[in-house]
Amino acid sequence: MFNKIPDRRGTNSYKWDLKREDIIPLWVADMDFEVSEEIKEAILKRVKHGVFGYTFRPDSYYNAVITWFKEYHDFEIKKDWIVAVPGVVPGISFAIQAFTLPGEKVIVQPPVYRPFYEVVVNSGRRIVYNNLIERNGYYEMDFEDLERKIDKDVRMLILCSPHNPVGRVWKKEELEMLGEICLKNDIIVVSDEIHADIIFNNKHRVFLSIDEKFYNNTIVLTSPNKSFNIAGLQSGNAIIPNKLLRNRFERIIELQHLGHSNIFSIVATEVAYTKGRHWLDKLLDYIYENALFVKKFFEKELNIDVNLPEGTFLMWIDFRRIQNPHQKLLNAGVWLNDGVEFGPGGEGYQRMNIATSREILKEALNRIKTIF
Repeated sequence: MFNKIPDRRGTNSYKWDLKREDIIPLWVADMDFEVSEEIKEAILKRVKHGVFGYTFRPDSYYNAVITWFKEYHDFEIKKDWIVAVPGVVPGISFAIQAFTLPGEKVIVQPPVYRPFYEVVVNSGRRIVYNNLIERNGYYEMDFEDLERKIDKDVRMLILCSPHNPVGRVWKKEELEMLGEICLKNDIIVVSDEIHADIIFNNKHRVFLSIDEKFYNNTIVLTSPNKSFNIAGLQSGNAIIPNKLLRNRFERIIELQHLGHSNIFSIVATEVAYTKGRHWLDKLLDYIYENALFVKKFFEKELNIDVNLPEGTFLMWIDFRRIQNPHQKLLNAGVWLNDGVEFGPGGEGYQRMNIATSREILKEALNRIKTIF
């Protein structure tokens, strides 16, 4: 099912069409696989209707989201907690505008997804770095550093859970500790959980599920975009139990006139969450085998230890023994994300997207071998 992928060249693909044709792109985090047949069929049915006017989300959409979280993540949410957003990063932007003022501070935990920095800076807020601690390729939160850096101007912390790019799936006690610190200091937690469904030999815990007291200061942002490869449809949801926070968040969306919905994102999300479990299970098996394949190659052929991701379809690889690795990889015909994009602690690392066919991975790895 996943070994054969469509040719994405010439489709205005952000991943495949931005560099020269001989480069294998393993960078931006979308998958090369076709979506499930159920999603394709549902979208085609909607296309055949032929009218694509303004649309609202029906009850069946909300029921699909609620059921997915209950069955897949063992967390029960209520319909009125759900606020539709056009994606997780826009959701973070809305939260910053709703709950912070220009000049106030937002904490991020680098090395982390680059748009976190961009959305903070572009909103006129200040970044506070709470760097992750790395030990032999395994990353942990630095709670002592976090508490030292909190002052009266810190109003928000953006959590990446599971973490992109280091692949951690945070343990319950880690999330609990983080939540206690933020609650004590009246800090809003915005938890980006877009990779929550892509977990290996582990369990993702929705941040809101840790303790009901965190309902008062937490927004969870989710989306089927990564799990079901529908990022181009711009689908997402904010889960906000606290009514006051939810009203302020919704007000920002109203002010920007972003309340209308993408017709196809509604269809795809509902079908993904109601009929996508079997496809996702097979996807996870394939991606995990890809991760094992990459790990074995680096260790056997290049004598580099690589940690398996606990979650996401991304691998965080240490290239520090190579000078200027990103350019050398491009020269060899492989495009990874340069670790410096992810902020402090990313220097010398590269992020590899392994959600592609085994044959493409094999060719890319053989090219990578040439730079060593």
